[in-house]
Amino acid sequence: MPIKSGRLPIIEHSTIVKGGTEHLPLKPLRVRHRATTAIVYCEGNFAAIDGKTANGLVRHSEKYTILSVIDSEKSGLDSGRVLDGKANYIPICKDLADALAQAGTMPDYFIFGMAPSSGMLSIHERSLILEAMSHGMNIVNGLHEFLNDDPVFKAACKANKVKILDIRKPRAKKDLRMFSGRISEVICPRIAVLGTDCAIGKRTTATILTQALNDQGIKTVMIGTGQTGLIQGARYGVALDAIPSQFCVGELEATMVEAFENEQPDVIVIEGQGALSHPAFSSSSFILRGSCANAVVLQHAPARKHRCDFEQMPTPTPTSEINLIETFADTKVIGLTINHENMTDADVTAAISQYEQELRIPATDALTRSPKHLVQMVLTAFPNLQVNLPAAA
Repeated sequence: MPIKSGRLPIIEHSTIVKGGTEHLPLKPLRVRHRATTAIVYCEGNFAAIDGKTANGLVRHSEKYTILSVIDSEKSGLDSGRVLDGKANYIPICKDLADALAQAGTMPDYFIFGMAPSSGMLSIHERSLILEAMSHGMNIVNGLHEFLNDDPVFKAACKANKVKILDIRKPRAKKDLRMFSGRISEVICPRIAVLGTDCAIGKRTTATILTQALNDQGIKTVMIGTGQTGLIQGARYGVALDAIPSQFCVGELEATMVEAFENEQPDVIVIEGQGALSHPAFSSSSFILRGSCANAVVLQHAPARKHRCDFEQMPTPTPTSEINLIETFADTKVIGLTINHENMTDADVTAAISQYEQELRIPATDALTRSPKHLVQMVLTAFPNLQVNLPAAA
């Protein structure tokens, strides 16, 4: 999408200016042989806060080849241009019929790509999912409403020989794990990516940081803590907001121990949820306790004036959030990453300079600046990792 008034496309929250976006011809999507294909439903919310699952999937997916996104308000556009100003050749379609016509073949999965605060389906959305099942598509559901427990959807699975993946559904209560203290066995650096608000880009930054470290020869595993990361294909993770609070810390600890034992990584990156200071979310406290993170990267949106969905609550400053995090847990904030929503490139440069001087820690923007800045942020905090770099061999 052409960048208007010099402003950058944003991480999780963007708007389309009427008449300001061209409908570009899309190149045919080339799908790998036997790839697991999917279309993503995100009506009225793509590139907006509640569309963060769809936003994440078009940026990165290890599990699915995304064929298209459904959002009639942006139909005909390239999803990459809408989201990041750069074509990815994943079209945005008007409706399910349009998406199937453009796919050319029946997709394997229909992914519900929104994360509304209610966590529930509307009557229309229920009907649409049932229609997708009637075509033979499996369903990926990241909501708090578990469709496998619904008699109507159970019958539809049987009738159409398809399955529903309820991503957030936790294991049986008898199998949930309590905190054991075994996190002390995870001796590699444990870096949590937290934020000053929800839907601020923590997962995106965690994904880029993980890839950047791996690209530099530092073996890194990311722990997903929300439905989007799990849908994207995170090998290790747990949807914390669907687990009874008594077990959240233990489930995260057990997942991290499993990842450490299986992968023997140099670094573990933990995706954050919400914000420690946010009264509507408690996941950040569970993440800090369960991971015993010995470092934190803090994500902040300088141009965001108030918290998402809470206009009466000003967005906290990085200074106040850092003080809270370092008081709450035995950890250190090692860097700041910026969500550049509603900012120009010059604004980002100025903010990076300002925060580095003010906070005395490195700052960068994971999406618009080189990932090498993220790597250096980690190496500065953990210089012993230098021995893993190819240049040091």
